[in-house]
Amino acid sequence: MDKLEIHGGIPLTGEIRIAGAKNSALPIMASTLLTKDTVKVSNLPHLYDITTMLELLGCMGVESIVGEKLGVEICSEPIKHFNAPYELVKTMRASILVLGPMLAHYGQAQVALPGGCAIGSRPVNLHLTALKKMGADIVVENGYIEAKINGRLKGAHIFMDLVTVTGTENVMMAASLADGVTIIENAAREPEVVDLARCLRAMGAEIKGEGSDTITINGVKRLHGCEYSVMPDRIETGTYLIAVAATRGKIKVKDTRPSILEAVLSKLEEAGAQIEIGEDWISLDMKGKRPQAVSLTTAPYPAFPTDMQAQFTALNAVAEGSGTITETVFENRFMHVHEMIRMGADMKVEGNTVMVNGKQSLKGAPVMATDLRASASLIIAGLVAESQTTVDRIYHIDRGYECIEEKLQLLGAKIKRLPS
Repeated sequence: MDKLEIHGGIPLTGEIRIAGAKNSALPIMASTLLTKDTVKVSNLPHLYDITTMLELLGCMGVESIVGEKLGVEICSEPIKHFNAPYELVKTMRASILVLGPMLAHYGQAQVALPGGCAIGSRPVNLHLTALKKMGADIVVENGYIEAKINGRLKGAHIFMDLVTVTGTENVMMAASLADGVTIIENAAREPEVVDLARCLRAMGAEIKGEGSDTITINGVKRLHGCEYSVMPDRIETGTYLIAVAATRGKIKVKDTRPSILEAVLSKLEEAGAQIEIGEDWISLDMKGKRPQAVSLTTAPYPAFPTDMQAQFTALNAVAEGSGTITETVFENRFMHVHEMIRMGADMKVEGNTVMVNGKQSLKGAPVMATDLRASASLIIAGLVAESQTTVDRIYHIDRGYECIEEKLQLLGAKIKRLPS
């Protein structure tokens, strides 16, 4: 298993470009199952999860041509199988996103119950309940979701008991080919949901209300191919900004979208960062100063994102003052705290809150990543620590960050990958 070796204590400075958003790319790739025409998707990030989704589509007979400039052409016309096997699904929870499109377009789907990262229960029952309401016959047995429909799915009024991004996306894709109108209430408002809606509209879907908590889809008989560029990754953007803030450095991130990062940028300014924004860039300058501790509570968009919680925990570890971070989205997302304590951090978890007393510095230590965003937080901790830190099990980080050590090296970090 590869590791990352970090020699910390260096203020990061420089410029980097932000990759396409994984959490937007995966549902958009799944949506190509809704048409037999070729869909060209560009600005895909070079990530393990993207490769896994291409493998998953490929094992069903879908043809993909990977081109230059982070693009791929996907055609589902030659599809032969409607089975998403456990061997692939277990590594990526987003595999569940093929369920709605396959069911809507081909009338059947067999999808293994998803695996993925260890940050708490993310039940698929909301997806299944919604699809049943649209007329699907669904049975869960032997670890597989078996779904089928006679004719077309029917439009329905669906209220999501919990705000779920993938649940909203699955229903939105299925409803785009359903007979009649589907209304999703308590829908996820995340920018990635908006990006999927825009892609579906480019394919001929009739969707309105994306970005609000009520999305209306008027089903059409068929969708067609299109060309679509995936939005920039707001979580990657925020992670690099926090890493630079924690190390008291200066950065300009390009090819990003400041308008969808307001909650994160507000907290960075509260931490003492001087921030300027343009249409597709953000600059941050700490003026060499130690960050101030911040307190925050995670919640669905447009509130503070759960995917940035661990990174701010790392920033608070070396900030002036004390801060409390409360997690309301996932119940098992403080596993990075125990690793940071090994590095000398003053932190204490009580229920769904971690209380952090900032220290002047951390001490390098061998630590182990437990999930994707925890990996990022441990790298940030390593960047601010004295001496050497080794982060093990970094296959987690490769699921969500494109070339992270190369980008950090561009900012002056002493970081390298140690092959297993």
